[in-house]
Amino acid sequence: MSTPHNEAKPGDIAKTVLMPGDPLRAKFFAENFLDNIRCFNTVRNMFGYTGTYKGKEVSIMGSGMGIPSIGIYSYELFSFYDVDTIIRVGTCGCYSDEKFELLDTVLVTDAFSFSTYALEQNGFEGHITKADPEILDRLRESAKTLNYRLPEARTHSSDVFYYEENKRNGLTERMRYEYGCDIIECECFALFHNAAVTGKRAGGLMSVVDLETRDLHASAYERERGNSKMLEIALGIL
Repeated sequence: MSTPHNEAKPGDIAKTVLMPGDPLRAKFFAENFLDNIRCFNTVRNMFGYTGTYKGKEVSIMGSGMGIPSIGIYSYELFSFYDVDTIIRVGTCGCYSDEKFELLDTVLVTDAFSFSTYALEQNGFEGHITKADPEILDRLRESAKTLNYRLPEARTHSSDVFYYEENKRNGLTERMRYEYGCDIIECECFALFHNAAVTGKRAGGLMSVVDLETRDLHASAYERERGNSKMLEIALGIL
């Protein structure tokens, strides 16, 4: 079946889906890491592709920016397209710069958010959602096999990208020391929640693109194309 946001037909999408936020990053990843690719979705320019990696089928699809967007796409994949596992492969900023280097890949163990997405979706009143334990172990093992460094972190899945100054002051200290967050992005909370609600599995890998206190920032080109290690780790779980 198709949805208002996805024109894929039954069987078009693999059991495992990698989800970057940027649809152009999904296109780049598919064209450069997969064989035998076919495009299954162009609705709203949210590109989705299925192909093979070392002979194993996998799909890559954009999620868009923010909790509502990944909330829609991941729920549809889990509920209407029989997807078992979604790995978010995205970008993040950092609250604790000394733990990370620019373009490090970070394994997300859980996500903190003030978002009301989960409360509205099914009445979940908590502020923390968790990655699937088995997926975490498989990603750790993949990184170990590849001999890639893989630091771990709780992420702050924020609804806000541009904070007003009165709210930005002290944000790093609050999120790091009160809520245990080392990185910030905008999607993992909803993805992990949807996986729990539907009885499926989810994980997250983040590429560090902003080290604020050291004034280091990846370029748009690096954000789109400088994530090969992250993709290799994600694909290593197939």
